[in-house]
Amino acid sequence: MPDTATLPTRRDEAWRYADIDALERLGSDALETWKEIALAAGETRCHAMIVGGDTAELHRVRLTLEEGARAEMFTVIAGAASCRVEVEVRLAKGAHFEFGGATIGGGEAVREFVTSVDHAEPEGTSNQVVRAVHWGRASGNFLGTINVARDAQKTDAAQDFKGLLLEKGAAAHAVPQLEIFADDVKCAHGATVGQIDEMARYYMAARGIPPQLAKRLLVQAFLGDALVALEDADEQERLLKTALDALGGAV
Repeated sequence: MPDTATLPTRRDEAWRYADIDALERLGSDALETWKEIALAAGETRCHAMIVGGDTAELHRVRLTLEEGARAEMFTVIAGAASCRVEVEVRLAKGAHFEFGGATIGGGEAVREFVTSVDHAEPEGTSNQVVRAVHWGRASGNFLGTINVARDAQKTDAAQDFKGLLLEKGAAAHAVPQLEIFADDVKCAHGATVGQIDEMARYYMAARGIPPQLAKRLLVQAFLGDALVALEDADEQERLLKTALDALGGAV
């Protein structure tokens, strides 16, 4: 029996949409497990991964970027069970963090990204693009916080979330947060949730594209936004194929 007394609840802002039952099954020990990654000054690293399966998962990553370092992370959550990926990032002067994430699936699972990007020094940049495609009673969530310290002038940070719901009953939640203490910065965030663009489907049907293929192509383009910054074409194809395979008969 997990020690529920030490587990967060939905009263905690970062867990407000989480699958608390899944967290209880994982136990409090799962919250103590972080993957720590430090990039030296000027170092560049790119990582692409696919997570999610038939049992609940929690992945926690801490990134520390020294001056001029660049970290790129691209993740697809496509399993049948609830899955949560948390990323905490600290950026030194001139460092850059690029994040592309996609959640996709049906059932009743909760699939979510939770990020916290700390611009601690001047001239740092970050860009986060997250796409969610869900049906059934599933939900895709993005809780993203950007913190800009008082001395972190010339920061340029952005978040962009879009959710696509293929059936009634599915949900997508976005909680973008900006905490800015510097006065010479560029920070932006956007969040939208909707359904398939019927005008686009009509346009494609008028040109002889079958309805199901048209729907699949629109979903593919939607998900592709999260992976466009991934320069490795093979990895980009691998992640996108996994996401599309997860669609199954949903489109």
